[in-house]
Amino acid sequence: MAEACGIIAVCGHEAAYGRALDGLVDPGVSVVPSGRELFRRISAQLRRGEESVVVPMTFGRDPELVADTARTLRSVPGGDRAATVLAEPFGTAQHLVGWLRAAAGRVPEDSALLVTAPSGDPFEDAELYRIAALVRRYGRHSLVEVAFTGGDPDPAGGVRRCRLLGAERVTLLPAGFAPPEVPELSADARPLVDLAGPLVPASALRRVLAERVADARRRWREHGDDGIAVGLTAADNHGHSHTHPPGEGHDHGPGHHHDHGPGHTHTHQHPPAHGAGQVIRSIA
Repeated sequence: MAEACGIIAVCGHEAAYGRALDGLVDPGVSVVPSGRELFRRISAQLRRGEESVVVPMTFGRDPELVADTARTLRSVPGGDRAATVLAEPFGTAQHLVGWLRAAAGRVPEDSALLVTAPSGDPFEDAELYRIAALVRRYGRHSLVEVAFTGGDPDPAGGVRRCRLLGAERVTLLPAGFAPPEVPELSADARPLVDLAGPLVPASALRRVLAERVADARRRWREHGDDGIAVGLTAADNHGHSHTHPPGEGHDHGPGHHHDHGPGHTHTHQHPPAHGAGQVIRSIA
């Protein structure tokens, strides 16, 4: 790729489809939601003769954003596709655990932690419980709970739960790009509520974004890898398609039609039964 290229930060619900990045990225970075807006922005840059690096803005909970971005890039005409590279996501679940642990380390030990993020699908939300459990396991706070903006429990419900479990102080720990609003509670149900954050300060966000872009350009320059093939598989194991109740396996039959969601319909074989993994919801 040429020395100069356009950077596109593609956003899903974790970044409020781009609104959460207002004022956080450099002015030259294009911030768009996935889908048509992304395709239009890439097309516009191609018409201007610009090359592009696209970075999915997820903390690792939304693999479908990565896969959808890859599908959009794959739809770019073949002759132009060489001018567009898909970077690795902004963060992974492992990064998120590390960032949350660092933020928790700045919170007084006597405070409960309420890890709060925008609600996604059931699997994304279950992943946040797993992440919060790791924050508790390797931290010094005895009470770590989870809440979802736009989901259940919401931050107000999460604070009330912490209160019922004996917390006199609760700190909301953002696990998304935008800090949640501190909930308003009645005086008799209100512990002292603080807000930690942002999880990744603007300077760090810009640095991580630049690293993802540099890595993607290096991968393309040295190996000719545009990242799209790997991106297409990002959500292959995400969703209901491979989840069955324990002990209730079934036979799909040879060569059955199996749907993993939009863009992932394919035919393959399964052994007669699967077992479902366990998700531990309570982390207190």
